[in-house]
Amino acid sequence: MSESAGIQQGSPAIGAAGSAPAAPGAGGTEGSAATVGSARIAVKKAQLRSSPRPKKLEKLGVYSSCKAEGACKCNGWKSQNPPPTPPRMDQQPNTVNLQERCRSCSHTLGDHVTHLENVSEEEMNRLLGIVLDVEYLYTCVHKEEDADTKQVYFSLFKLLRKCILQMGKPVVEAQESPPFEKPSIDQGVNNFVQYKFSHLPSKERQTIVELAKMFLNQINYWQLETPSQRRQRAPADDAAGYKINYTRWLCYCNVPQFCDSLPRYETTQIFGRTLLRSVFTVMRKQLLEQARQEKDKLPPEKRTLILTHFPKFLSMLEEEVYSQSSPIWSEDFLAGSSVGQIPIHTVISAAPVARPLYHSTSPVSVDLSSCGSVSPARKAVSALEPSPGGEKRRPPEPLAHEETKKPRIVGDIPMELINEVMATITDPASMLGPETNLLSAHSARDEAARLEERRGVIEFHVIGNSLNQKPNKRILMWLVGLQNVFSHQLPRMPKEYITRLVFDPKHKTLSLIKDGRVIGGICFRMFPSQGFTEIVFCAVTSNEQVKGYGTHLMNHLKEYHIKHDILNFLTYADEYAIGYFKKQGFSKDIKVPKAKYVGYIKDYEGATLMGCELNPSIPYTEFSVIIKKQKEIIKKLIERKQAQIRKVYPGLSCFKEGVRQIPIESIPGIRETGWKPVGKGKELKDPDQLYSTLKTILQHVKSHQNAWPFMEPVKKTEAPGYYQVIRFPMDLKTMSERLKSRYYTTRKLFMADMQRIFTNCREYNPPESEYYKCANLLEKFFYTKIKETGLIEKIN
Repeated sequence: MSESAGIQQGSPAIGAAGSAPAAPGAGGTEGSAATVGSARIAVKKAQLRSSPRPKKLEKLGVYSSCKAEGACKCNGWKSQNPPPTPPRMDQQPNTVNLQERCRSCSHTLGDHVTHLENVSEEEMNRLLGIVLDVEYLYTCVHKEEDADTKQVYFSLFKLLRKCILQMGKPVVEAQESPPFEKPSIDQGVNNFVQYKFSHLPSKERQTIVELAKMFLNQINYWQLETPSQRRQRAPADDAAGYKINYTRWLCYCNVPQFCDSLPRYETTQIFGRTLLRSVFTVMRKQLLEQARQEKDKLPPEKRTLILTHFPKFLSMLEEEVYSQSSPIWSEDFLAGSSVGQIPIHTVISAAPVARPLYHSTSPVSVDLSSCGSVSPARKAVSALEPSPGGEKRRPPEPLAHEETKKPRIVGDIPMELINEVMATITDPASMLGPETNLLSAHSARDEAARLEERRGVIEFHVIGNSLNQKPNKRILMWLVGLQNVFSHQLPRMPKEYITRLVFDPKHKTLSLIKDGRVIGGICFRMFPSQGFTEIVFCAVTSNEQVKGYGTHLMNHLKEYHIKHDILNFLTYADEYAIGYFKKQGFSKDIKVPKAKYVGYIKDYEGATLMGCELNPSIPYTEFSVIIKKQKEIIKKLIERKQAQIRKVYPGLSCFKEGVRQIPIESIPGIRETGWKPVGKGKELKDPDQLYSTLKTILQHVKSHQNAWPFMEPVKKTEAPGYYQVIRFPMDLKTMSERLKSRYYTTRKLFMADMQRIFTNCREYNPPESEYYKCANLLEKFFYTKIKETGLIEKIN
């Protein structure tokens, strides 16, 4: 910055330019002080520019050096009869006299403004705008308490003062000019939207764009914390680097909001990942807290977008911001791509306005739970994912026309019905309040942890030691914290061994952070060439256990590895950890060929080797939510089906009229229950012969490969609500007991019980389920055997 312009002794004639801007606090949108000050300056400038020319000359003379003959060193005209302070309202403004003497040098006002005689009105108005900015910055310098901010204000004050003296244009002199980092925050967020969401339908993708606009708009009006405040909050961070960015932000983004004679840039356009990393964590917490506090003020159409989807959007973006290998920060991310950028850029007005959190334009809703798992590993549904060779793939063509060509599956549920049911269970209030269900017996293990992450209470970061990069103090502190957690929770493991692996550059650790300290983590080593990762340590500090943190940790680790195209975990689990790993999908059945891992992983005595194969189509951190939603859909469909089955049909009145017998199929509603008339056949009169025939058929049925779901009665724990749906259960074990007790005196009784097994299965399970398919195949086999024995001649 220029240091040549000095400040004269005594205060200049300061106009009512408004109060000084609010001192930058610990982050946040600008307060009303800066906004009001900016508005007052604008009004003052408009009034001054509409004044007569002599009045303008008087104002400019205060900041103009004396041009009289001789070596006069007066650098500003001062009236010998200054107006009273505050000015009297009944006093008429004095006529400006260019012959009035300066009380400093005794030369006239005209001697101070001779250089302005031939200046155009436009140029004079420009200089007057700088004058008012100088007066406002003078106020800022005296009111500001932070030393770093005061120094910037003072430097800008001298720069503008010099511009008035020399009639130049303000140019902030610095070693670097904007932009300071590429790609910019704006470009990075654009890349993030392309990277994660370009596979979505256009309507849902537009909603993501609105979330991105909302985020970028908040950054452009975000008030950075001062370097001194940051040192107190995060002493381990790069203080020198942050101070440089803070100074740049003041000069190019913040001060020009209320001093428009300085060129203004958007924060998101000239800063990149470095600044975003320094503000993201604090900003995310404050935005979410602001949303919670103002949720009652949010428009109904914005509530779900702000309170449900925006937190998930921020969580996904945070992973890319702090990831060491995220592709969105590559300058050639979209090189060669035929798909243009999403127009996220926001229009910044001259006068700053504190933006509400819900500043967006689209009420469309989108389920981000289906987007969080999109990764390069999922090439079938991926967006513009970078391939290993750096080439970009075109997004898949819309499949709407193909959907209409798909054959209709018998028994398939119409989409109209699914959408109707979804509308009854996707109430925003229920989606926003999972804490009401945390004590439920059916709540997921990770539900509480997921809620805390959404609130910003806990954070997840993949960190590791590095020999190539400058040590990051915060990461080193976290690594020490992880070493302490593992040492306390794994007392049988040598501390030296834990320390060596945690700080080994080849190992990484997914760390769980709460209130700025480490409370758990999973240490692992990736073997990309072998297609697996070895989990070395896994622990959560004892006073934070039984909160679902362990499950949520593992789910985050699974998504991280799916993103990096590694789909197998291996670990040696001791007797205390086997239960935990089983719950997380690990088993003793190792899917990785032995030749792939022998010699790569460490063997532990008394431990069991366990493995887990990942499914790249599953969004693990949201999996329990998806399952819960699917259960709700099935429950609603079952309730609707029950209402149809329990329909009351008119009773039979024919027997009152003397009819002794009617066909079964003529009973109202009998066919709607699934009953089918059986073919004619012979009825065996000999009980022993009937018993022997039915026993043979039952043995064949029980031996069939599709009979396994029907061998024993359904357990309540395995199928919740089964006995509320199925009023007359039946199974092959019960049929065996009935056969042994000679219950089946006719073939019809036997066939009725067998048919009930198949009918019950189809009533409770959806058509696409494995149980439903087993019932169909076993039913076909059963009637084939019945026909072979001659009990029926044909099947209607």
